[in-house]
Amino acid sequence: MLRFARRVVEQQTARQLALIDRWIADEERRERERRQGEQSRPPEPDWLIQYGLNRSNVDAVHTGSCWTAATSGRCRPATRQQALDALRREVPACPHCRPDTALGILD
Repeated sequence: MLRFARRVVEQQTARQLALIDRWIADEERRERERRQGEQSRPPEPDWLIQYGLNRSNVDAVHTGSCWTAATSGRCRPATRQQALDALRREVPACPHCRPDTALGILD
């Protein structure tokens, strides 16, 4: 009976170890995929232009790291020149990130 009990414990232990090994492999795969995703992510743009709901009018100019631009979902990357042109056309600058100050345009 003791030998039978030992074999049962060995089998259960082997199954549990195999399960834990699968969990470890899954976590390592997820971590590897996360790192690859971070490395392949495009760089953050320096400037953003926020468009209106109809996507034709320009609502605001933001810096690339502005938190309000990230929450709006209506921003597109822009070059420095495009941001300057928008501000010169009297498109409002974001009051939170102040791209007009960063670009050297003062009111």
